[in-house]
Amino acid sequence: MKQTFQRAKTGEVEVKDVPVPLVLPGCLLVKNRSSVISPGTEKQNMDFARKGIIGKALGRPDLVRKVVAVAQTEGLIEAYQQASARLDTLIPLGYSSAGSITGISKGVDEFKVGDPVACAGVGHASHAEIISVPRTLCVPIPESVSYEDASFAALGAVALHALRLAKLQLGDRVAIVGLGLLGLLGVQIAKAWGCRVLGVDVAASKADLANRLGADRAAVGKEAALDAAQALFDGAGADAVVIFASTASNEPLELAAEVARARGRIVVPGLVGLDVPRRAFFDKELDLKVSRAWGPGLYDPEYEEKGRDYPLPFVRWTAGRNMGAFLQLLAEGRVKVQPLITHRFPIEHAPGAYKLISEGKEPYIGVLLTYPMVDHRPVSAATIWLKGNRQTLDSDGRLPPVSGRPTGVGFIGAGNFAKGTLLPIIRRLKGVSLQGIAAATGAGARHNGDKFGFEYCTTDYHELLNDPGIDAVYITTRHNTHAQFAVEALRAGKHVIVEKPLCINEEQLKEIFAVYNEINEKNRIKHKTQFLMVGFNRRFSPFAVALKKWLGFTDLPLVINIRVNAGLVPPERWEQDPEVGGGRIVGEVCHFVDLIQYLINARPVQVYAKTMKAAGRYMSRDNLAITLKMSDGSVGIITYTASGDKAFPRERVEVFRGGAVGLIEDFKMSRFTYRGRTRRRRNLFSVDRGYRAEMKTFFSVIRNGGSLPAAFDEYVSTTLTTFSIIESMQRGLPVEVQLPSTLVTKGLGVDARGRL
Repeated sequence: MKQTFQRAKTGEVEVKDVPVPLVLPGCLLVKNRSSVISPGTEKQNMDFARKGIIGKALGRPDLVRKVVAVAQTEGLIEAYQQASARLDTLIPLGYSSAGSITGISKGVDEFKVGDPVACAGVGHASHAEIISVPRTLCVPIPESVSYEDASFAALGAVALHALRLAKLQLGDRVAIVGLGLLGLLGVQIAKAWGCRVLGVDVAASKADLANRLGADRAAVGKEAALDAAQALFDGAGADAVVIFASTASNEPLELAAEVARARGRIVVPGLVGLDVPRRAFFDKELDLKVSRAWGPGLYDPEYEEKGRDYPLPFVRWTAGRNMGAFLQLLAEGRVKVQPLITHRFPIEHAPGAYKLISEGKEPYIGVLLTYPMVDHRPVSAATIWLKGNRQTLDSDGRLPPVSGRPTGVGFIGAGNFAKGTLLPIIRRLKGVSLQGIAAATGAGARHNGDKFGFEYCTTDYHELLNDPGIDAVYITTRHNTHAQFAVEALRAGKHVIVEKPLCINEEQLKEIFAVYNEINEKNRIKHKTQFLMVGFNRRFSPFAVALKKWLGFTDLPLVINIRVNAGLVPPERWEQDPEVGGGRIVGEVCHFVDLIQYLINARPVQVYAKTMKAAGRYMSRDNLAITLKMSDGSVGIITYTASGDKAFPRERVEVFRGGAVGLIEDFKMSRFTYRGRTRRRRNLFSVDRGYRAEMKTFFSVIRNGGSLPAAFDEYVSTTLTTFSIIESMQRGLPVEVQLPSTLVTKGLGVDARGRL
């Protein structure tokens, strides 16, 4: 299917053929018939993307500070790689469309295949032939409303939400500043509300159109606007002023302050300067609000991603309900969008539409993209995954083939970590061939498939599991899916490397454990070997390897202290969601539990966790001290905090054993001091947390035989320990770490060393 993208690095708009997206849980698959380009938001994003590095830096100093912080702690090379990975991406364009349902995920009962719906959402209602949209951002289209008219629903909801924030009442006097697409929708909605409406713009043609659409008066320029407001509002000023203009200038806000009455209301949904003229606002005691798109629910993962609607008695007008109200205005003929449509482009000519908007050589208001009536097969209500169309890639990024049969690798997931850290390493490993990449969105699969030289891309991970040319599957998806994909890949006979954590709850761990043992028994009979590795990379760092070697002079118990200056992750991020990311203890502290096990050659038998009494942005579970009692009598202490400065070094490991002291400083340096003599290992320009050595080891064992450095029961131990840390934190007491007895009875552990 075809989809429109913008390159983040250059701002170039292009249409690419990508796999059909998945019908994600809680979502609908919609075949677009029409979508609307948002001339304000999308043009601003396009202008920003077209700026050079310096222009981007000046426009987003917050991102520059993040890059500087990464450079200070991770090194210049890592900072460059991460920044480059984020810039080298395709951004899906569009957020307002309409079409018919062609697929429904399990549990979504209020829709049926074939229903016409209007859709909203950045990254959801994109300019694409087929889109996957959360149920809460899809609204049924009334029978009398066309697909073309309904495709304005999200934009109409933006205007409607802004007017709601203005607290309009019947008979109120309203000034609409900026008569572009949103402003002209706002004029009509305000008139339908029973208000007296003044429209203001710098273009006479738009003022004339506002008059034709029902404005009581429309003015061109500031002086005419002040005169018109004086006459229309009987010299008292506007009860509310809504600014839909799009300009970096502060003039719209200054004009609004002059037009508004004393104690009037100003709402700003437009992209304008917000340098508040204090004297004018003070003299009139004005109320100022900046509206956020189409209403409550926007940017709330519970609403957008999980489909959990707000109860109507408590939140009357959500994003979805605003869309429905706008469609009803269309159905009743109180708002008309056909007079606003100035251009239509077929999806394959989308770059021309954006060129029209960016160059501004001819007038435009509503610019639509249209889609061919292609028959995509429907999906039953019981189906979650839609079989994506596998696309063979002809990529310039493909490396020359190696001699002999290489190890075929399939990637499930194409996020920032995969493309910024893992894939640049794997594609350069000898004896490894990147075969297929699967991602939930066709955009991610196609872009990373092209960039890193995969043979094909898809949105159906089963393509990878059923591909005989794929020997190993690398899982880099969100944490709650790790267990499912690992189990299915093992059952498909693949070697598996899954990014940490192995899973996020005991139910998932039990399933992995059962499947592991089941396949292990079958493979023993067949004299076959499969490997499972979890991405605990720090044990592969040359600094950790060197320190463990130096500590080998005695087997006495030791004390390890690990300090992690983890940095803040906002509570709304998916990593913090217990149902998706599992939280940072399961998702990140696991690294340091594994590192302690590696350095000591022992397992945790008891944990005790104490948390900080946190307030504001800092959650208690992200600020804690953990004491691990190890099976050999050693003690491990992990101090994990989100309250520090990211510019300060992130990780420090101190080890004390038999009169010796070992140190790892942010995986740039390790040092060992014993009997007055010191050994050192150092990297000057970057950190080395062991990613390359980890992957090299995994693929070497697959090709050449041997054993993995970590046994399966070590992964189980680490995972159970993180669960025990959470239990100890909640109970305020020490908790025993109980390993499943079947690990012992099955004879796993040191002898198996990670083999199934």
